[in-house]
Amino acid sequence: MEPGGWLGWTGLPTIAWTWCCAGICISHSTATPLTGTFERPWSYLHVMRDCIDLAVHLESVPEACAVVNFSPVLLEQLDDYCAGLAAHFRSGAPLPDRVLALLGPDGAGEDRRHWPMLARACLRAGQENQVARLPAYRALAERTAQRLQDGTIVEAATADLTNLATWYHLAWLGESVRRGDPRVRPLLRRTGDFTAEERRTLLECIADVLSGLVPRYRRLAGNGQVELSVSPWGHPVLPLLFDFGTAREADPGLELPAPERYPGGADRARWHLARALQVFHRSFGLRPRGCWPAEGALCNESLALLDNFGFDWTASAGAVLSRSAGSFADNGACCAWRRDGQRLVCFFRNDELSERVGFEYGRKNGETAAAELVMELERIAAAGDLQGRNVIPLVIDGLNAWESFHDNGFQFQRALYRRLAGHPRLRLSTFARSLRRGVEVRPLESLVAGSWIDGRLDTWIGSPERNETWQLLCAAKTLFDQVVVEGALDEPAQSLAECQLAVCEGSDWFWAMPESNPGESALSFQRLFRRHLASLYRLLDEVPPEGLLPPALLPPQSVAAPPAGSPAVVAG
Repeated sequence: MEPGGWLGWTGLPTIAWTWCCAGICISHSTATPLTGTFERPWSYLHVMRDCIDLAVHLESVPEACAVVNFSPVLLEQLDDYCAGLAAHFRSGAPLPDRVLALLGPDGAGEDRRHWPMLARACLRAGQENQVARLPAYRALAERTAQRLQDGTIVEAATADLTNLATWYHLAWLGESVRRGDPRVRPLLRRTGDFTAEERRTLLECIADVLSGLVPRYRRLAGNGQVELSVSPWGHPVLPLLFDFGTAREADPGLELPAPERYPGGADRARWHLARALQVFHRSFGLRPRGCWPAEGALCNESLALLDNFGFDWTASAGAVLSRSAGSFADNGACCAWRRDGQRLVCFFRNDELSERVGFEYGRKNGETAAAELVMELERIAAAGDLQGRNVIPLVIDGLNAWESFHDNGFQFQRALYRRLAGHPRLRLSTFARSLRRGVEVRPLESLVAGSWIDGRLDTWIGSPERNETWQLLCAAKTLFDQVVVEGALDEPAQSLAECQLAVCEGSDWFWAMPESNPGESALSFQRLFRRHLASLYRLLDEVPPEGLLPPALLPPQSVAAPPAGSPAVVAG
């Protein structure tokens, strides 16, 4: 029996859940061959909270199935963390992340220069759904915030910082781990200082979760419950690599950067896809049939590229279909679409229901929200008289969607899979299985470029600050091309520079702008982007241009800049 309730061809409409595990690599890391450390702890936190819970929910309902999309950068970072943790347990090697290292035998250590940065990092958790659930963490977080404000954090007791880090990691554990791992329950009941042995226990638990994730998804893929798909390596917005003008297809009046195109963008798009396939195969031992493009962003050129790479399917937003197919979109949203001459098909998600999961249902009881969503799916299926050749695509951020759920979506996901797995009129499926079973495919004359944010691209281009960021990147890419043509780099150096360039091409740099996201967070994005760009110049043996990091973007004195010349990894 296939997962999803398939005993044979049932003629029932199907639901294709797609969870995108790609949003967690956001500007967080400066993993380098020079230091072997990560600057910001985002990857492993989301893996041990969100990715693990997604797997556990599917395992608990064998009849259920879903598509899970992994960012290749996330997979590489996960490998690095697992290797670093294994080396630490084996030989006492330094842990690969400054915040994670607070759980190590040395705790906060005696060097207090980085304490403000570490303390701030250990406060980055949801106030209502993570901090408030743990009274000891909340009390310590409040005292730490006050100390940061009055500048006395470096005078705190060493135990305060290590306790804060321990509660921080406990708050970030997946709900399935908090409920199911016997090592964790005593830690959650702790009232005093955590001992070095207790911190090591938590560290061992984290290591087990991280190292077990890829094998877990391999098993789910092997038994047919999960279809694994991939995104381009550095999470670039593919249409903008091809032509900045694609942004005007949905927004004709948009102001664009001075350069009309990103230099050699089509080749860079190919690089990101080729590298993605290499990383994916190394992790899972198979070739993905589908590709979720970063931010769901597609254009005619990227469709052709994905087709040339041999993918069977890709997906985007319903808003993109509405602009592309006009009045035909309303009765074709539950079909696959294909451009003439291509084998690749494109699915378009139900935007309304996908957004409800990400932004509304967290405010409701999990059982109630799941029941409401299933009722909406029943209504769509009945209103459209959908049959077995139709599929309702739901594509959701598999990581950040759970921020608003008080239990990381535990009740919601469990109830949802159980309701749909045994539903008499609906069936769970995947995109590949839908194709195999003959989903209806309609002709798509042309695609209006857009993304899963309002079907547009103006989140990443079109404002003065975004355009300036693209111009900085275009100048660096022009220099990169010149250096490569001149043969100034040997093969290892060129490979390192290519990866660093790919980091700078990631989508997140262009939406996290101070103009639309006021506050320190957006400024830190810009600092990190420009430091990455400066690292690219140094890898090319060139001096970064003067003013690349203007005074307004200089980091606070308490935050140490990472070593130069190191490729970081970023996606969003």
